[in-house]
Amino acid sequence: MAESLEERFEQWKARTLEPAIAKVPECADRTATVSGVPTDGLYLPEGHGNDAATEAYLVAQGFPGEFPFTRGVQPTMYRSRFWTMRQYAGFGDAEETNERYRFLLEQGQTGLSVAFDLPTQIGYDSDHALATGEVGKVGVAIDTLADMEILFDSIPLDKVSTSMTINSPAMVLLAMYIAVGEKQGVEASRLTGTIQNDMLKEYIARGTYIFPPGPSLRLTTNIFAYAAELMPRFNTISVSGYHIREAGSTAAQEVGFTLADGIAYIDAALSAGLDVDRFAPRMSFFFGAMTDLLEEVAKFRAARRLWARIVKERFDAKDPRSWMLRFHTQTCGATLTAQQVDNNVVRVAIQALAAVLGGTQSLHTNSRDEALGLPTEEAVQLALRTQQVIAHESGVAHTVDPLAGSYCIEKLTDQVETEAAAYIEKIDEMGGMVRAIEQHYPQNEIEQSSYRYQQQIERDQRIIVGVNRYATEVDVQPEILTVSEAATRRQIDRLSEVRGRRDSSEVTHTLTTLEEAARSDANLMPLIVDAVRAYASVGEICDALRRVFGEYEEHTM
Repeated sequence: MAESLEERFEQWKARTLEPAIAKVPECADRTATVSGVPTDGLYLPEGHGNDAATEAYLVAQGFPGEFPFTRGVQPTMYRSRFWTMRQYAGFGDAEETNERYRFLLEQGQTGLSVAFDLPTQIGYDSDHALATGEVGKVGVAIDTLADMEILFDSIPLDKVSTSMTINSPAMVLLAMYIAVGEKQGVEASRLTGTIQNDMLKEYIARGTYIFPPGPSLRLTTNIFAYAAELMPRFNTISVSGYHIREAGSTAAQEVGFTLADGIAYIDAALSAGLDVDRFAPRMSFFFGAMTDLLEEVAKFRAARRLWARIVKERFDAKDPRSWMLRFHTQTCGATLTAQQVDNNVVRVAIQALAAVLGGTQSLHTNSRDEALGLPTEEAVQLALRTQQVIAHESGVAHTVDPLAGSYCIEKLTDQVETEAAAYIEKIDEMGGMVRAIEQHYPQNEIEQSSYRYQQQIERDQRIIVGVNRYATEVDVQPEILTVSEAATRRQIDRLSEVRGRRDSSEVTHTLTTLEEAARSDANLMPLIVDAVRAYASVGEICDALRRVFGEYEEHTM
C-alpha cells in the first residue's frame, strides 16, 4: 500500500525540515498569532485518504524546499529568515548615492540595489556627447573604479549583499565591484549579491542594449564561467520579467517569456562547454508585482514549478539547487499614478504583500512619488517601512505558502503555468528566444497586451482610482527630488582628474589586450578586471568591444 500524505510529511520533516532548522532555527516570534494562537510552519490538505489524491498533491505542490518547489524554495521560508529588504537606489554622483545607501542601511534595509544612470547602462562616459542631460538622472553615474570606491565607501562588502541592475556593460560593473572588494580586503569568493546581466529582455522590452545578441550572450556566459570558479556566493544573472511586465505583458507572458530567456541562457552556456549544475544554482530571477494580489501570488508559484520541471527534465540537471527558481521582486512602477500620489502607498502595500505571499527571496518597494521623479528620503523610508510592517505585524511570515489549497489560488496557478508553457512551446517551435526576438514575436505579444489594457482604462472597463474614477479637482503634489547640475559637474571633473593621474600606458595595454581577445573565443572577464584595476573607464572598455562586436540596431517588422 502506498504511503499516506501524513507519512510523506514525516519523511520530509526528517529529510529536509530538521536539517534546515539545525542550520537556521525558526524564530519564536513567528510561531503564534497576535492573539497567542500557535501557528504551524506548514499546513497540508485534510482528508487525503486515497493514494491518487496524495500523489496528485505531491506532483503539483509537494513540500517547501523540495521539487517542484511550488510551495517555496526553503523549508521554513520566513519563519527562519525574512526576505532581503533591498531598496533600489541611485542618483546623481557616487557621493550622493553613498549617502542614500548609508541612510537606508541605518533604517533597517538588509541589502543594496544599485540603479545606474542611462549613460552607464549603455556604455558611455559622463563626458560623452550623448550623455549630455542624462548624467545621474535615473541612477548613479559610474565612469571608473574611482566612482565605485566612493559609492561603497564605509559599506563593508563582506557584510552587505549588493544587487546591480546593469546589463550591456555588466562585466565592467562586476569587475569594478570585485576591485572595490579587493581594496577592502574582501576576496571575490566572499562577495554576495546579484548582477542582472540579462540582455535578452533588453531586446524584448527595455532597449538599453549595446552589442548584437550573439556577442551579448557570449559576455553573459563568460560571467557564468568566471563566477563558477571564483565567486561561488554571487548570483551571475537575474533573468528579468519585471521589465517585460512593465512594458505591458500579462502575468502568463511575464512568466513564459522570462523562463524562455532563462532557457536561452542555459543553452548558450551549455554550448560554451559549461556544466548545467556548475552555473544553474547561481541563476536568479526578477519579477514585477502588480496590484491583482491573487493572480500575482499564483504567478510566483507557477513560475517556480515550471522552472523546476524545465531544468530537471529538459536539461537533466542533477543538483536540486539547479531546479530552484529564486527571485527578487519589485513592485510595479507602471501602476503608480501622478494623481493622488498617496494612493500609491496602498498599491505598493498590496503588491509587496503579493510578493511575500508568493515566496519572494528579496523585495523592493517603490516610493509613492516615483510617478513624478526620483524618490525623496522621506518617501523611501515609508516604502521600506511598508516591508517592515508586513514582516513584523501582518503574520503572513508565520506560515510557508499560506494561501496554498485555496480553490482560487490553485486554479490560477495551474492556469498561469499552462499559458506560460504554451508560450515557451511556441518559442521553441520558432527556434528559440533569439530567433523569436528577431521575428518580433514577444515584442508584438506584449504590445498587443499593453494596448488592450490601455483601451480598458480609457473605456472605464478597468478602474484606476484617482485617474478615471474618484478624481479630485486639486491634487496636492509632494516635494520632488532633483539632481543638481553640481553633481554632473563633479562627475565630469572627477573623470578628467582620474584620466590625468592614471598610468595611460597601462590603460592602453589593457584595452588593446581586451580588444584582441574579443576577436578570439577567450573569456573576457579577467581582462576586463585588469582594465578596471588600471582605471580604464566604462566607455573606453565598451568602445574596445564595440570595435569588435559592433552595435545592435533594431529592425521593426
